Amino acid sequence: MREIIFDTETTGLDRLDDRVIEIGGVELVNRFPTGRTFHVYINPEGKVVHPDALAVHGISNDQLADKPLFAGILHDFLDFIDGAKLIAHNAMFDMGFINAELNRLGHPPIHNDRVVDTLALARRKHPMGPNSLDALCRRYGIDNSHRTMHGALLDSQLLAEVYIELIGGKQAALGLTIAEQSNNQQTSDASGPIVISRRPVPLAPRLTESEKLAHAKLVEKIGEKAIWNERRAAVELQ
Repeated sequence: MREIIFDTETTGLDRLDDRVIEIGGVELVNRFPTGRTFHVYINPEGKVVHPDALAVHGISNDQLADKPLFAGILHDFLDFIDGAKLIAHNAMFDMGFINAELNRLGHPPIHNDRVVDTLALARRKHPMGPNSLDALCRRYGIDNSHRTMHGALLDSQLLAEVYIELIGGKQAALGLTIAEQSNNQQTSDASGPIVISRRPVPLAPRLTESEKLAHAKLVEKIGEKAIWNERRAAVELQ
């Protein structure tokens, strides 16, 4: 199962008027980070970054002047998310902006059934809140001390850790680790001498006297070469 944890930064809050200026993403496969990431800054085509947004992410128009337009990063972005479930915090905000950008280029929207909102997950799991990304990092002991401002890639990396906690992924990973250790131990033991310890209390015999008599007659009929004779002799020597 492939999932992309992603985040965006924008020029403001109006998805129909403002523009996406940063996208960051982190790839998970079977709920484990692969190390593959996606990160771009995007020229907003003349749209001025709102002062309130600038205070949040610190990305100015001067910094974006030489960055590619959304059309220039579209192919790489769609390749990165292709076939994956998309995970975001307050996902409808991010998806609203992404789909608005896709619409401007005549590209079909990304449907909501591909999207998981970690804010909704957190509200169900922790109904008393708070459930901001910073609050969830504190709740789960995730170090976010380097998050002095919002950033799409950094926030995606933090959210990946939060998401794994929200769905109980670390417990699953622990179970996998224990299973792997057990398998490794079995492999290691199998490569060395096999030691079979005796039971402290022998099991009660389950053969009846008539079964023993019938077996003895069969061995006698086979003769001296019967394998049971060899086994009995070996036991008597122990």
